[in-house]
Amino acid sequence: MQNQGIKVVLVDDHELLRNGLARIIDRFESYQVIFEAGNGKEFIESVAENETPDIILLDISMPEMDGFETAKWIKKNLPYSRILVLSMSDNESTVLRMINLGARGYILKDSKPAILKEAFDNIIQKGYYSNDLVNSRMIYEVQHGTLRKIAISQREEEFLQLVCSDLTYKEIADKMNASPRTVDNYRDNLFVKFDIKSRVGLALFAIKQGYYHI
Repeated sequence: MQNQGIKVVLVDDHELLRNGLARIIDRFESYQVIFEAGNGKEFIESVAENETPDIILLDISMPEMDGFETAKWIKKNLPYSRILVLSMSDNESTVLRMINLGARGYILKDSKPAILKEAFDNIIQKGYYSNDLVNSRMIYEVQHGTLRKIAISQREEEFLQLVCSDLTYKEIADKMNASPRTVDNYRDNLFVKFDIKSRVGLALFAIKQGYYHI
C-alpha cells in the first residue's frame, strides 16, 4: 500500500472483486485504498472511523443499503468526496439516476485497469470522467443547475419524457402513435436544439429541466 496517496474507498458486496481491485488500485501511482465496505451501511459505519475519502468507487446492487441510497448519503454528508460508479449495468435510467445523485463518472465492471486509472485521474484533475456512458458537460450542468431553458414543442416534450424510460426508439414511436422516422426527427431536432449528441444527454437535460422526475 502506498503512503499518503489520494484516498480511495471501495464499496461493493463482492469481496473477491474488492480485494482484487484494492491490489490493482494500490499499484496506481498516487492512489491508496484506505478501507473497503460490502454495502452502504458498512461504509457509513467505517467512514466515521477513517479519514474522509477523496474517491468512493461505488457499486449499485448491494444488500441492506444499495448504491442509490449510499450516493444520497454521500451527497449530503461527504460533499467533497467524489463518487465513481462501478457497475455491471449500463441501463440508461440507472446511469442518469446515479449522475443525478452526484456521481462524477460511471464505468462498467469489465473495464480494464487502465480505464479505471484514467477515470480516477480525470475525476481528481477535472472533477468528472467522461466516456460513452456520460458526458462531462452534462454532468456539470445537471449538478450545477446551469442548463439553459429552450422552447420545445408539445410532441418534443412527450418524446423527451419517453427518452428517460427503458423503451427503445421503436417502442417510443408506438407509444406516441408515430412512425420511427418521425421519432428520429424529434431526436435529431432536440440534439441540435440542446447541442447534445446522445440519448443519455437528452435524458439528463430532461431531468434537469423538470420534464422527467426520477
